[in-house]
Amino acid sequence: MTGRDAPAGVPGRSGLPVGDLLRSGPVTTDIPVPARALAIGAHPDDIEFGSGATLAKWASAGCRVHHLILTDGSKGSWDPGADLGRLIIDRQQECRAAAAVIDGLGDASELDEDRVVFLHQVDGELVNGVVQRREVARIIRQVRPNVLLGHDPWRRYRLHPDHRAAGFLTLDALVAARDPHFFPDLGLAPHRPDAVLLWEPDLPSHIEQAHGFATVKIEALLRHRSQLESTMGIEPDAPSPRTSPDHSAEFTAKVNRQLASHGSLGGSEAAEAFHLMSEL
Repeated sequence: MTGRDAPAGVPGRSGLPVGDLLRSGPVTTDIPVPARALAIGAHPDDIEFGSGATLAKWASAGCRVHHLILTDGSKGSWDPGADLGRLIIDRQQECRAAAAVIDGLGDASELDEDRVVFLHQVDGELVNGVVQRREVARIIRQVRPNVLLGHDPWRRYRLHPDHRAAGFLTLDALVAARDPHFFPDLGLAPHRPDAVLLWEPDLPSHIEQAHGFATVKIEALLRHRSQLESTMGIEPDAPSPRTSPDHSAEFTAKVNRQLASHGSLGGSEAAEAFHLMSEL
């Protein structure tokens, strides 16, 4: 057997390499703020939906947050005549604007270029292939995050194929990034994060408290203006939905209800729920 999940001699790891049963147990709360975090989303707004409040909380405490978006978002429109080339550019700009909000910056121009990276895979056609794993492993080795965040690929009845593929791609690339015999041609030292947090978890085991950061999460999501109608139920022609509460009140209420629901798993007023993996 090669590439074992629990290599012998690594402190803090116990049991056989494979075969341990999943057990439900108490939900943990708030891991230590990492120095660096890398969030990997299938589409340009997935990171904010899955972990926007958590990333904002960490950024406010000094964490350097990185975003990796795997697809180009080119199917994110209900308009059959949409200019897809323009849509791709718009969605990249929206990603940087949202990341700036999470980072507490006034404008995306203040954000370092390497903080938001795009893999440029075609929306709806993402695959977990060797080429894709090599690229994601390269980014993990370059960023060297203490915590990696992404989609839970095991969430039951998940419809969108990109979300499933993104979750497996993230975890498979992590294995490649941590082990020295994967992609040695990259010329980058292996890197093993301390933890993985999977959002929209099938088996929630951890919450990150979001009290005080709900408004940042919502503000970051509203920067994805191309998605106002299709994803957030906000009229696209509404004047300045970012600053017009009447046009975004229902969406804001939905986000707050979800944060409250997630928080109830661990006795918190508001939180984002994850499956925490710490034996990497």
